Amino acid sequence: MPIKDIPLFPTALMGSLPRSEEVLRAFRDLRHGRLGRSDFDRLIFQETGKAVRMQENAGIDIITSGELSRDNYVSFVADKLDGVQMKNMGELLEYIDDKKTFEKILVTLDVPSVGIKNAICVGKLRDRGDIVLNELLLLKKLTSKPVKVTLPGPYLLTRSMWLPKLSRLAYENKEGLGDDVVAILKAEITRLQEAGVEVIQFDEPVLTEVVFTESRPRTFMCAALSEKKDPAEELAFASNLIRRVLDAVDRNKSVASLHVCRGNWSKDETTLLSGPYTPLLDTFAAVGADLLALEFSTPRAGDLPSLLSDRRISGHMALGLGVINPRTDAVESASAIVSRAEEALGWIPKERLWLNPDCGFATFGNRPVNTAETIKHKLEALSGAAETLRGRHFAASS
Repeated sequence: MPIKDIPLFPTALMGSLPRSEEVLRAFRDLRHGRLGRSDFDRLIFQETGKAVRMQENAGIDIITSGELSRDNYVSFVADKLDGVQMKNMGELLEYIDDKKTFEKILVTLDVPSVGIKNAICVGKLRDRGDIVLNELLLLKKLTSKPVKVTLPGPYLLTRSMWLPKLSRLAYENKEGLGDDVVAILKAEITRLQEAGVEVIQFDEPVLTEVVFTESRPRTFMCAALSEKKDPAEELAFASNLIRRVLDAVDRNKSVASLHVCRGNWSKDETTLLSGPYTPLLDTFAAVGADLLALEFSTPRAGDLPSLLSDRRISGHMALGLGVINPRTDAVESASAIVSRAEEALGWIPKERLWLNPDCGFATFGNRPVNTAETIKHKLEALSGAAETLRGRHFAASS
């Protein structure tokens, strides 16, 4: 993993930060033609600058954009790809066969049916030459530190965009859609690496839904109900897509990271999925990520040995250890973060331990799970813990 100029125990956000009221208003105005694209882009540049300074002032090592130009972490692709339309949950109900189950999903989400939107495949996908490239170029103007860009992973994109009654107008099956998703992500990887990105993160949170939902999948992060399939079959499909995309990353230029969590839309932990990473170990081993950026700050994620006792993982991959809960008001202590990191160091070498929050702070643009002030203090604690760990372990690495 050739990243220059970063210390031991590098720190990074997972991705999203809260959008200001001005940005949320600008989203609405842009959609309704009341604001021009150039004015919107100017505002995003200013707000991203604030997000970058907040991270740098807190001592974060690898900088992200905060995803401020996205309405949420996945559906923003509706503005980036041909053949995709944005639809809210209420609009999707017309195309769902199992309407009763879908309505239960909305109750679980505890949001209005118009509150969450999703990109749906309605035609043949076409790449316009930018998914997150412009985010990266903007970020490069704002910081000299190493940077990370986040992308929805190929399984997440394929599954979330696949709505049979609409998507079959262009694709016979989900596999055909997945092939085009892989090709588009590969093209974007090439562009990102040419622009000098240090870390490319692919978000695949829906993997946990496959293994932690016993009956028909409850699509807490997807618009449409997935076709009911055996979890092993679905994981094989997901692994194939993810591996093909990660294989396209030139590891001499960038770190290929995979992020998995269990849902991040509510501060009520009881509504989120629970379970250790054990059912995903074969998938993790098969996809060949350099870095696994994983949720670990809550008991819902299981214990560290459930992951790190597998030598396919601890012996070959770096761990982005989730030590910050993005949904809590309480600020984690640096000493507690250090203790958690030291536990992980019983399984993996110090050169392969990274520190990060469990997930983003605003997965959905209009539903952040925390405030800017609390986030700032959480990131300061994260950086303080990293400095303590470097002090303890630097002599041994010199």
